[in-house]
Amino acid sequence: MSDGAAHLARLGGLSRPTGSAACADARRYCGDVLAPLGFVIQEHSFEYSQFIGRWAAPAIGLVAGMAATLWYAAGSISASQALGIAVALAMATWAMPLRGVLRGRILRATGTNLFATRGEPRVWLVAHIDSKWQPVSMLVRVAGVLLLVVGIIAVIVSSTIGGSFGGPALIVAWIGALPLMLSVVGARNHGTLDNASGVAAVLEAAALIPPTCAIGIAITDAEELALAGATAWTRDAKPGIALNCDSVDDDGPLVVMYSGRSPREIISRLEQAATAHDEPMRIMRLIPGILTDHVPLAHAGWRTVTLSRGTIRTLQRIHTSRDTLAHMSGRGIAGAAQVLARAATELSQCK
Repeated sequence: MSDGAAHLARLGGLSRPTGSAACADARRYCGDVLAPLGFVIQEHSFEYSQFIGRWAAPAIGLVAGMAATLWYAAGSISASQALGIAVALAMATWAMPLRGVLRGRILRATGTNLFATRGEPRVWLVAHIDSKWQPVSMLVRVAGVLLLVVGIIAVIVSSTIGGSFGGPALIVAWIGALPLMLSVVGARNHGTLDNASGVAAVLEAAALIPPTCAIGIAITDAEELALAGATAWTRDAKPGIALNCDSVDDDGPLVVMYSGRSPREIISRLEQAATAHDEPMRIMRLIPGILTDHVPLAHAGWRTVTLSRGTIRTLQRIHTSRDTLAHMSGRGIAGAAQVLARAATELSQCK
């Protein structure tokens, strides 16, 4: 058994919702693994609103569906009115998880990020420790977001030009809104794939990086509640390079996802590392409907990506009751860790 698979077995057998004893125990385990490697361990607490993470997606689905219904009922609106409403809804959806999660006053809670540093790092390996269950899988949610967007656009176009397809478009919008409305948060899985596997990969990678190399490890909390931990980190941290690792399945290619402008240097180093370790790799923009910790980091000026491994079947398991140790062995973690370690070493420019 590789170190990564052993870490997975230790971390991925229990649900770890934010604020739980299991989450705190998993965080302590990470510190116990990293300290003997020469890392200085610190924990930083932060306050945030659980309301955003727990109820924003259902609220967005309901509001978007109602907005589509109003547009359809209006029969005819001007192009400028349609554009204004659509932009306002898009901006509210985008901004809510980035800053609203820290500023919201409802259901205030405290989370804890763990930081492990060796020297003065310019490169960080990042993974979130918390887990969540939802009634719908990540794949269904992504499909819902795409259908909702297509349906709303079609309703707006129909209302603007007087087309006859408004009714079917409204049905499509509500079908898309339903998975979002069902995206309530629970703890009925182990979060083995999402994201004990990512933490295990980061821990194994940390052990592979030369001890003379300055590097940082961030084990974030409350990622599953609107990226609260990473967002809190960006308030005080100086922007650098972050290789986020989220959901490393047993099979499938490595997948590198990014937001905004393509971070070419990071992607190039990861591709070189993947080639050196004979790992197939895909590069793509972050899929609509998926949020990872690199999103608030990129928004704050970091050069960052998220590294995953998997196939379409992986998205079918994430957030469901099948995300348990019974459904994965951790055999894909070692390769991801080697790629992370090699890329981080080169990006750190350490000898």
